[in-house]
Formats: sequence, C-alpha cells, structure tokens
Amino acid sequence: MRILFPYIAQPHQTLHSLPIAMEIASRHPEAEVHLACTTQSHLDYVRSLAAYYPESKVQFSLLHLPQFLRRQTERYGQTAFFRLASLFFNKNYFSSFQGIVVPERTSLYLRKLGVNKPRLIWTRHGAGDRAIGFARDVKKFDYVLMAGHKIEERLLAQGAIRPGCYHTGVYAKFDMVHRMRHRTLRLFNNNRPTILYNPHFNTRLSSWPKMGLNVLTHFANQDRYNLIFAPHYRLFDNKKAEALQLERAFGHYPHMLVDTGSARSIDMTYTSTADMYLGDVSSQVAEFLVKPRACMFLNAHNVDWEGDENYRFWSLGPVLNTIDSLGEDIEQAFSSHNAFVNLQKDYIRDTFDLVGDEPTAPVGADAIVDFLRMAS
Repeated sequence: MRILFPYIAQPHQTLHSLPIAMEIASRHPEAEVHLACTTQSHLDYVRSLAAYYPESKVQFSLLHLPQFLRRQTERYGQTAFFRLASLFFNKNYFSSFQGIVVPERTSLYLRKLGVNKPRLIWTRHGAGDRAIGFARDVKKFDYVLMAGHKIEERLLAQGAIRPGCYHTGVYAKFDMVHRMRHRTLRLFNNNRPTILYNPHFNTRLSSWPKMGLNVLTHFANQDRYNLIFAPHYRLFDNKKAEALQLERAFGHYPHMLVDTGSARSIDMTYTSTADMYLGDVSSQVAEFLVKPRACMFLNAHNVDWEGDENYRFWSLGPVLNTIDSLGEDIEQAFSSHNAFVNLQKDYIRDTFDLVGDEPTAPVGADAIVDFLRMAS
C-alpha cells in the first residue's frame, strides 16, 4: 500500500495532515508513506516536523517543477497557479499511489488531469464555521476526516459526505502541538495581559484593510496590554515588503510582537499563550478556545451575522462594528467573559470530538488504512 501526503499549498496546512502520515508509518509498517513538497523550504519544514516522530519511517520527495517555476514559487509563495502547476507536472507520480491524503481542495484537480486510480482523502485544515469549509466540491473526495459533529452535520445536510466514507474525531494538529511543546514560552518581559490580533486574509471578510493599522496604533500608544499581531499566514504571503514595513513600524515596541508568517504563527504558540483573542473570521479562534478565554470580534463589513451558521463563533464574545472605543471594549470583554464561558465550552464540544488529551492522528491513520484496504 503506497500512500502520498503532498504539500502543494502554504505551510500552515501541513500540521493538519502530517501527524496522520507519521502514525500510518508507525502503526502500519506494511504501508509505504511518502511526503512530497513543491519547494525546498517547505520540504525542510516537513522534515523538521517529522523529526518529532522518530519511530516513523517515511520517504521525502521534492515534487518536479521546471526550475524557473520553482524559483518563482519560492519567491512569490504558493499561488493558485503554482499549486496547479505542481499537480500538472507530477500527474504520473501521483498516479502511482493507492491513496493521496491532502489538507486542501486544489488537489481535486487531479481528476481533471486523468489521475483517477488513487483514492483522494481530505483531512481539512481548521475547524471554523465559514462556508468555504463546506464547499460543494467536498463530495468529490473519496474519504473525509473531520474534527467533530458540527462539521459532520453540515456536510451530511448538504450531501457532501456519505456514511462509511468519513470519520469524525480527528484534529491532528493538536497531536503535533503536544509533541512540540516542552514548556510554556514567555513572550514578553512583563506581567500584562496579552491579546492576540489574528485578522483573516480575505479582504471581503477581514478586519485588516479597514481597521488593522488603527488597531496596531492603538496598542502601540497604550501601556496596559501586550499585543501579538499574528494574522492568518496568507495575509502577507505574497506581500513581503509590506510585512517588513509593519515589522519596522511596530516590532520595536517591547509590548508588541509582530509575526507576519513564521512557524510560530501557525503552530499554536500564540493561541496557546494569549489571554484574549481579537479577530474576525479565522478558524484559529476554535484552537484558541480549547481553553476558554475572552474573545472579541471585529465586524468591519457590517455583516448581519446573528443567526448565520457561518458566523456561529461570533456568539462567543462581544462583536464590534467600530474600534472608536477599543480600550474600553477590551476591558468590557475581559470583565464579561464569564457570560460566554458555557457558550464557548458548548462550541468546543460541538467542534472537536476530543477525549481528554488523547491523540487523534492514530484514529485518522487507522481509518485511512481501513478505507484503502476495503477500496482495493
């Protein structure tokens, strides 16, 4: 049994499937597990993560790309064009596997390229409520892993999954984070409460274009809180100059940490350590709320969100349409948190089928192997 875990998109998706690959390799030695990346930098990152599973034996590969395309990919990031190119130039390689396990949906394009033999398995990445996670093309996957009942119910209701072709209770990123964490990191040399500002990359949904700079300026000019500015990885993925400019403007403040795309911005370093989450539509709020804490959301586009299942998480803390009184609103969010604790706990129970700190990647690994055996 040959199983491929390709990584053709941004690094933030990697942690959602790689632990499953490593568990297949250790629990099912009859399976030949391959990890393949589009760029050398991504492959280096994958190798560094795989090192946390020394018991697992896997094979690493760099996907084929013409040199000029590889250089462009390294320079500009994993755009849609480069992702599709990765599939096109490696379609024969992909065809040699029994199963292909991916955290993204771009790989469905393999079917249009004539790669029909391997079973396509989707691990998802993130556990948010936005409609993008419930797109119509999900039904084109042969098998789907998901975090919990919230996602299962929505996908079943729209006919995107069918009994016997999915498994719940898998959020492999938590497994990797647990292996990586040896101690709690101290990010600031003071005892102030720390707020994580985590805007999304989608300009139609994000608070960044309309409010972001004002948020950073507010925190730069106050002395009550620390701020971690760690947006969604894709916000500055293709805007290196703008990211550098922000780091120069705000990174020198001792009570501010500006991270526009390091490994820490995607491995739960910040969601694990912050005292409050400030954001808009990123699914990282679900990872943050595994330990209930204060949240506040920025409705920069005046969305009529109440009762909309795509914005369920906005019921877990105050929602602001303006930041004219941001300081007072932050104080209110901290003081009113008790009113949201039970809602947050219910949300996490619906989002993740977790049993204490038990790892879930082994569940996903066994489910994939069982499915591929039955499908062969």
